[in-house]
Amino acid sequence: MKILLIAVCILFSTTIFAQEEWGDVKKNTVTLKEIAPIWPGCENGSATERDNCFNNKLATHIAKNFKYPPEAYKKNEQGRVIVEFIINEQGMVEVKNVSGGTKELQEEAKRNIMAIPKMAKPGMMGGKPRTIKFTVPFTFKTGK
Repeated sequence: MKILLIAVCILFSTTIFAQEEWGDVKKNTVTLKEIAPIWPGCENGSATERDNCFNNKLATHIAKNFKYPPEAYKKNEQGRVIVEFIINEQGMVEVKNVSGGTKELQEEAKRNIMAIPKMAKPGMMGGKPRTIKFTVPFTFKTGK
């Protein structure tokens, strides 16, 4: 009986020791920090300030450049259009997908996004330029 008890104790102590060894592997994990693209005029400040500046400039750009297509307005075309786009490694906008709404509303939303200026700096990860994906909803309402 004593031999069985000693064997069980040795078995559990080996298992516990092995778990401690696996815990050391996590200490070597490397994480890379992603840095968002920088809108022209947002180059200064902390990362949070640059991100806030980017979001403000994007919202301002969309509002300032928003035009309801005249024919769509006359036809009382309304809806929500989703534009998926990337800012590539060169800091340029590329529209990847436009969905929802009518064709005219989709074309207007795409035109608005394509008018975004070239970024001062593209998105970065690990010190290298990286493509960053964005999704922007547009809501078209005539108010009629």
